Amino acid sequence: MLTVLFLGLLVGLRHALEADHIAAVTSLAGRSGSLLDRIKVAAMWGSGHAAALTLLGGGLVALGTSLPERVARGFEVVAGCMLIALGIDVLRRLRARRVHFHVHQHVDGVRHLHAHAHDTTPHRQPAAHDHQHVRGLLPRALAVGSIHGLAGSGALVVLSMQMFGSGLLALAYVICFAIGSILGMVAFSLVLTLPFALSPRLLESVAGRLEVVAGVATISIGGWMALQAAAF
Repeated sequence: MLTVLFLGLLVGLRHALEADHIAAVTSLAGRSGSLLDRIKVAAMWGSGHAAALTLLGGGLVALGTSLPERVARGFEVVAGCMLIALGIDVLRRLRARRVHFHVHQHVDGVRHLHAHAHDTTPHRQPAAHDHQHVRGLLPRALAVGSIHGLAGSGALVVLSMQMFGSGLLALAYVICFAIGSILGMVAFSLVLTLPFALSPRLLESVAGRLEVVAGVATISIGGWMALQAAAF
């Protein structure tokens, strides 16, 4: 029993680091203004993901059945479209902040690429900032995580039943898998953002370029995911 629980936890940790999950959380966490807020967003995504896996996956295990393939594909298409929307929103926010890149050359011949954001908000408003309050992001992160959990629940149930057969062991595996996905996403968020929290200058120098990469990558992953699911 302990082996099953530990295995589920480890596989859940790895599952959290799949490309579509990382893209979703990165797009959402980019709106947060602090390391703690980013961790909260990642934890909320993980909670939604875990809740969907546990409720739907646990229910299917208890009934001894699996999710119809057409329904599972539908969830994957929805998750892919949601990623596309998140990526577009990242690029929209960059455009709204009037971020642009340019190259200039120093006297010694060294060339540099710089990103600049021309904020239209009056500088006399010290309370104005570029990040949403985390309270507004948490429900969205929960919803995004839940959709991803629904999209992955069908395959998880089939795998757990094939591995263990016993409904009780399969359910225990699903629960530990869900817990591992929360821990994995929080750990990823911490590792990703800690260097920028320790060095604000590093964040300032690469933030614009990272957001462009995150936006384009999220749209690409979402499009691939939706097309792959719809093709079957």
